[in-house]
Amino acid sequence: MRQGFVKTAAVSPKIRVADTRYNAEVISACIREAASEGAKIIVLPELCVTGYSCGDLFWQEALLAGAKEALQRIAISSSGIDALVFVGLPVAWNGKLYNTAAAVCRGKVLGLVPKTYIPAYNEFYETRHFAPGMEEPVPVRLSRATEVLMGTRLLFVCDDMPEITVAAEICEDLWAPEPPSIRHALNGADILVNLSASDETTGKDLYRRELVKGQSARLLCGYVYASAGDGESTQDVVYSAHNMIAENGILLEEAVRFRNQTIYSEIDVFKLLSERRRMGTFAAREDGYEKILFPLTLEETVLTRQIDRTPFVPDGRSDREKRCDEILSIQSMGLKKRLEHTGCKTAVVGISGGLDSTLALLVTVRAFDLLGLGHGGIRAVTMPGFGTTDRTYDNAVSLIRCLGADFTEVDIREAVSVHFKDIGQELTRHDVTYENGQARERTQILMDIANQAGGMVIGTGDLSELALGWATYNGDHMSMYGVNSSVPKTLVRHLVRYYADTCGDDALAAVLLDVLDTPVSPELLPPEDGKISQKTEDIVGPYELHDFFLYQMLRQGFSPAKVYRLARTAFAGMYGDEVILKWLTVFYRRFFSQQFKRSCLPDGPKVGSVAVSPRGDLRMPSDACARIWLDELAELQAMP
Repeated sequence: MRQGFVKTAAVSPKIRVADTRYNAEVISACIREAASEGAKIIVLPELCVTGYSCGDLFWQEALLAGAKEALQRIAISSSGIDALVFVGLPVAWNGKLYNTAAAVCRGKVLGLVPKTYIPAYNEFYETRHFAPGMEEPVPVRLSRATEVLMGTRLLFVCDDMPEITVAAEICEDLWAPEPPSIRHALNGADILVNLSASDETTGKDLYRRELVKGQSARLLCGYVYASAGDGESTQDVVYSAHNMIAENGILLEEAVRFRNQTIYSEIDVFKLLSERRRMGTFAAREDGYEKILFPLTLEETVLTRQIDRTPFVPDGRSDREKRCDEILSIQSMGLKKRLEHTGCKTAVVGISGGLDSTLALLVTVRAFDLLGLGHGGIRAVTMPGFGTTDRTYDNAVSLIRCLGADFTEVDIREAVSVHFKDIGQELTRHDVTYENGQARERTQILMDIANQAGGMVIGTGDLSELALGWATYNGDHMSMYGVNSSVPKTLVRHLVRYYADTCGDDALAAVLLDVLDTPVSPELLPPEDGKISQKTEDIVGPYELHDFFLYQMLRQGFSPAKVYRLARTAFAGMYGDEVILKWLTVFYRRFFSQQFKRSCLPDGPKVGSVAVSPRGDLRMPSDACARIWLDELAELQAMP
């Protein structure tokens, strides 16, 4: 539960229809097993105390009395269990029968949530037995010593961590046009549970899955769906125990149908609350809900959910290829509009033979194709310097020729040497002036060529470099339109690879693949034995780590300790704890200290959920202090 993770379980016990005593024992055993696995919120199916398929037996006093007795036994058996449990049973009140979800915690029944929408179509005939639930909670006596509230306006709030706020709906409620969960979420529930008895027909599982995922996305919530399975009557229909746990549109876990499989996953309530704070259209409100407190012991939740190492890159090949094509389209359409608006028919791109400039050139080619312009209007400029290697130079030249762009070469070494002489900079002194002088000379050349041709300089810098400030101020930091400005380095690689795989040109593909195999480097220091001597990731750290940090910090708003914990899980076996902590500290130091560069970025298209444009996603002061973030990391470093 620390850092917002709460482990949940969806359970489908194998019950006996109408045997409430047996069912109480089986349900209690399932609860104990789920709790032993660390689950703090445990959800069982609709009417599982009696069985959903009792039919007209729901009119029998013996069954209703047995259900109440079974609920008390289940509550008593939960006395030593540190979990909030939801079980389904019929409850009679004021001459009506209600299909309810009972919330149980540490030996007590906390409340009853009745089903709102009672189906009476196709194979369903619940209106024969059950009445729609009331909104305003009413007191219901379960026994001589137990009286609880029953109504749909109930929220169950963790006394020890009020960020965990739970509400319930039942089966058909989710399928209705206006599910109760909408109102629950707007009144503060961030975990929704659904006690269901959805029978199985061909293709129904696909729609059910989309409902659960969609509701969790729409409401920015965790959604735990527990459904009836083997044990229910198969007189006319079959129940598959299609259990699911979702979070903000992502299916965290799903049961294999027809197996009564218990599933577990951790829901990150801090992440959900961060999303809600970020989304201004999430209109929280107060509708007079009763808030019922329940206790849970605060402890660290063992993470079993997958933590994606590359949050900017889709896992599946099909999804990844679709994403790459979409991003290339966004980049090229952005540049197309800018070229149209300015009347430019010439684009100037500095080509180094590295990944970023390669992607920028590919995007520029796409934009020219969209405009119906020949590639000769693309001025591709190579600018060899003190650190340029034969490999990157040859790749740059080959790339330009394969794409049919206009080739220009300007050797910067003489001009930089004269400049260094003018300012008293020794050529043997390989400091930041030595490096940045070359970067600024290249930018000056590109800008002047663009002026000569009435064209536009296309920026090559990517999101990861901007986040770290790994750009020379008014050097490669500057352009007239930055097509890569919201593309992280881990995604740049996939975009270039996708282009290589789909271009249909063997020569071009060979060049692109060699660019992919070349170490990332600004090539501002002299090579050693003809090879790149300055490798970016040796200096600032692995980009796969920094992209992970960037996503968790900027997109999710997580604390340094939580980012560290997630990174340890995601990169277990790849990087040691000390290495992760070292580069995480570097990330925070650079992110805060380099904001002044991001405060004056050129225009560029946003392609994903994270961007650092000062006009769009990141309105951050350039002189913000990083102390509280770095202090938290220092505390982690001091821990044994």
